[in-house]
Amino acid sequence: MRIFFICHRFPYPPARGGKIRPFNIIRHLSRYAEVTVASLWRSEEERIAGEGLAKHCSRILAEPVSQLAANVRMVARLPLTSPSSFGNFWSPRLAARVQRELRDGRYDLVFVHCSSVAPYVVAHRGCPKVLDFGDMDSEKWSTYSRHRPFPLSAGYWLEALKLRRVERELARRFDLSTCTTAAEHDTLCSLESSPRTGWFPNGVDAEYFSPAGDDYDPDLICFSGRMDYFPNQQAVMRFCGSTFGLIRKQRPAARLVIVGAEPPGFIRALAERPGITVTGTVPDIRPHVRGAAVSVAPLDVARGTQNKILESMALGVPVVCSTLASRGVDARPGEHLLTADSPAECASTVIEVLADRQRRRALASAGRERVLSHHSWAHSMRRMDALLDGLHPSGGPG
Repeated sequence: MRIFFICHRFPYPPARGGKIRPFNIIRHLSRYAEVTVASLWRSEEERIAGEGLAKHCSRILAEPVSQLAANVRMVARLPLTSPSSFGNFWSPRLAARVQRELRDGRYDLVFVHCSSVAPYVVAHRGCPKVLDFGDMDSEKWSTYSRHRPFPLSAGYWLEALKLRRVERELARRFDLSTCTTAAEHDTLCSLESSPRTGWFPNGVDAEYFSPAGDDYDPDLICFSGRMDYFPNQQAVMRFCGSTFGLIRKQRPAARLVIVGAEPPGFIRALAERPGITVTGTVPDIRPHVRGAAVSVAPLDVARGTQNKILESMALGVPVVCSTLASRGVDARPGEHLLTADSPAECASTVIEVLADRQRRRALASAGRERVLSHHSWAHSMRRMDALLDGLHPSGGPG
């Protein structure tokens, strides 16, 4: 079986959200098929780091795209019906190579991860096509429009409208459309245009993200996530501006460590406040998270799977998150993690975990077990294979 796989970010090394899912899909598909991967790289550093992908697929088609060119293409699409964000992932050179490959090669399946690169293959006929939306971007941009000031809010609102129209059209033209969570699947089904839909969750490497005994700081709270990402920035600023102060009033020794790459100046400035540390980019987040008594994810903007929650659960660290963020994880609030939304509710819930070692141990164990049973990549890929079997009833993954 031969599979052509295209994704919006070069999927190696799988060190961030947009790369982890496609890498694990590619690695799995390569166990029973010849997989050709097409993608983009944005720097020489990324190209060199990505050379390791060759061990996990048959062939790679990759082209560079400069951020300047991407920005120009996005601006050029502003007055058009095409989503501006798609311009960030368009390369004429890659498009030409993809067309030659699909014309000259004989593929049994085309698999697309992320709608922004679906235009490269949407017109292809001759074999089944799968579009893994991952997150439904129209909903993400719509959410952004409600949390950003004007005129950014207007721009996000317009982009959401464009994406909704294009997502509906793309779903109609692919044989199977998938996404990451049940909540995202509800949005996908609301398009009422896809012949077949389904969802399979993101996984976590539970061997890599594993507990290391019961040695932790009973006063330490952790937030982990890329700090160049608006929802994480918003969550941290809100937590530090209200919730953390409430916690410190009742537990003066409580401390917060913010672990994440590329923090802007206003996030770094939080380290000037008592009890707060901002690490910036670290080579390994695991020691920072493992050393905490509790991990928080008080997100007001949350779409798709929250890898930060899964990783904390896998590491055996209890999670307190917003109700919205919990929808991105296949776990039961109160059993596998705790939810809280208002600053006062969040503060009291965090203090509960800090103060009760037995309660913390029970949450840590239950969270870890839930990751192993519902968010392992093996579990996720079995769900994906079942969906693909419907496209290849006699020659699929089996």
